[in-house]
Amino acid sequence: LTILFTNIAISQTHQIIKHNGEQLDVNFIKLENDLVYYTFDGSAEEHKISKYAVSKVTSKQSNQTQKISDKVIVDSKSDYKFVTVLSQDKTIGLKQAANFSGVSTKTKGEPPMANQNHTAMRIKTES
Repeated sequence: LTILFTNIAISQTHQIIKHNGEQLDVNFIKLENDLVYYTFDGSAEEHKISKYAVSKVTSKQSNQTQKISDKVIVDSKSDYKFVTVLSQDKTIGLKQAANFSGVSTKTKGEPPMANQNHTAMRIKTES
């Protein structure tokens, strides 16, 4: 009886639908720290992808859909507010559109957090 329940739990499959239209048949594990964790059917190896690359996860058995993120489309400079600055480890599965470089300056008496906010704003508006 235990083996039967184990097989049912292992064979539960989901479908990850990415923003680029790609569909992956996987076993969904969890959504944590802006990453979606999953395994491929029949494999124990855990994979992860940025939640910003995933549109939704659908359970094939119950047909329930969980929305993960909205697709961000930047058409004009005013769309900068939709851009999210991510650390390198949170970009798995995303394509890199551009590199940004520049000089970081700090105004005397300005806290470090303000400098980070200015840098993030520059990245968002230049994207």
